[in-house]
Amino acid sequence: MQPSLIREAIATAARTGVTLPDGIGKLTATGYTPDAVVTPHFFCGEYSVDFDKAMNRGLDKLELTCRVLVSRADDRSAQAVLDGMLAGSGPASLKSAIEAARGAPGDYALGGLAHDLHVTRIQGYRWYEHQGTQFIGAELIINIIGEG
Repeated sequence: MQPSLIREAIATAARTGVTLPDGIGKLTATGYTPDAVVTPHFFCGEYSVDFDKAMNRGLDKLELTCRVLVSRADDRSAQAVLDGMLAGSGPASLKSAIEAARGAPGDYALGGLAHDLHVTRIQGYRWYEHQGTQFIGAELIINIIGEG
């Protein structure tokens, strides 16, 4: 598995699969930690890899930590938008958008980049500082498996 290609494919799935309420704008997304963000913004951050989960480099497991940040212009409405993106389903759900990139049963995920992926957890719902600006946000943990 190539982490940079996987991270970009996940960002693309988030960007194209999330529909936000009218007046919010479109979700921007990057497969890397950006210098600056245009909110709402999703990005793939740090990751860890467990090698050799099957013999002869047959399987690796990548755990990817992604963040979503929204503007804090209005705390209550910003958190409502964030909650919609953190929901398990619905038009704004990041989980639904990302897991749609798993493909059809029997297909490889992310257009062949991985065997499978699963959004397993939301954590860190809090204020984040990014390049000196405060945002409300949260982290999504995604487990990805694929050939070593």
